[in-house]
Amino acid sequence: MAGQGRYPAENGAFGAVARSGGAPAISSDRGPTYLGTASGRSRRDTTARTRIGDCMKRDFLAITDFSSYDLEGLLALGADLKSGRVVGRPLAGKEVALIFTKQSTRTRVSFEVGVRQLGGGALFLSGDTTQMGRGEPIRDTARVLSRYVDGIMIRTFSQADVEELARWATIPVINGLTDLLHPCQVMADVMTGVERLGVPAQDLDVAWVGDGNNMANSWLNAARMLGFRLRLACPEGYDPDPEILAAARQDGAVELLRDPAAAVAGANVITTDVWTSMGQEAERIERERAFQGFLVDGKLMARGAPEAIFLHCLPAHRGEEVTDEVMEGPQSAVFDEAENRLHIQKAILMELLG
Repeated sequence: MAGQGRYPAENGAFGAVARSGGAPAISSDRGPTYLGTASGRSRRDTTARTRIGDCMKRDFLAITDFSSYDLEGLLALGADLKSGRVVGRPLAGKEVALIFTKQSTRTRVSFEVGVRQLGGGALFLSGDTTQMGRGEPIRDTARVLSRYVDGIMIRTFSQADVEELARWATIPVINGLTDLLHPCQVMADVMTGVERLGVPAQDLDVAWVGDGNNMANSWLNAARMLGFRLRLACPEGYDPDPEILAAARQDGAVELLRDPAAAVAGANVITTDVWTSMGQEAERIERERAFQGFLVDGKLMARGAPEAIFLHCLPAHRGEEVTDEVMEGPQSAVFDEAENRLHIQKAILMELLG
């Protein structure tokens, strides 16, 4: 029986495939490990480690799984990997299983390329061409793959399934996306803001415009852990996960608003996502009606700080949540953002498997 994860409201079947659906201003002087020691971790250290026998293995299922200090280390390492200051093949001789039950472009390519650039091997596993799609228990899949490979990345529907996989696997598990969270993407977004604006992560001033979806939830987790200001503008009825929102409000400078213009005022990062995500196609017309007034256009961007950048995790529906003018304009950093998926994920892979 599938167990409850950190977010009990998120449950689902692993075989959900049937559903339709300048230099950076971050320091790299931490030494060769980049991430914090026990004595250096912040009070927000919620690091996810699972005891397997006499060993501790580490997962990256949510941004809150790493301490603030360790997240800053990942940002520094990602920047050094991008610049070429860090080279080598730390995953030589190691294999990573990449599990997909949702369609993907950036997640698949960036993880496959990243694993190979680090010297490892990447094995693509699709839910509809393996026993996972025929109902094999997650606990069995986890234990079998743990005998074959050195790490698992999974992109699927349910956060509870990812939690279950990590619980039973004896190797590190990385969350490539669920309906609840998209931690790798938001870490790439934070890296892009730091890189383009030349400020530390805590000096970001982020405005989210649109659905309170997995991206919004992960932005909340990032604001909570890294200490930057975050304002979300969501229509009534489309708020982020209430538990994640409450935790972020307690620990960080977070506001939930209904007016996009108020949310973006003075922001140096303005970001959005599609109004209808995978698996929500039946709600498309209703959502288009609810999100009227939440289009990111030149007028809305002008309310941000003069140096403000625009981010979008892609794919974008131009003319729906964002105009072509903004996507192709000088403030757009969406393709730097997409590239940074590669570099921050390589940093995560190095920390967990290297």
